[in-house]
Amino acid sequence: MENILRKAVEQRRKTLINILLNFKIYDNEEQLLNLSLTELENEFKRLKLNSHPHSDTGSINWKN
Repeated sequence: MENILRKAVEQRRKTLINILLNFKIYDNEEQLLNLSLTELENEFKRLKLNSHPHSDTGSINWKN
């Protein structure tokens, strides 16, 4: 069970890092690797809140 949770957290971190890099919020991946999952989630929320509703970032939806 512990490994499943660890893998899920790492996958979520990778996903958020890729999104933030794609939208050029950060210049390099090394800055983002130092952030915790909570900090990455907060950066992503800030990205969504500050984006125009009709821009590309406003239409980001998670698919499970």
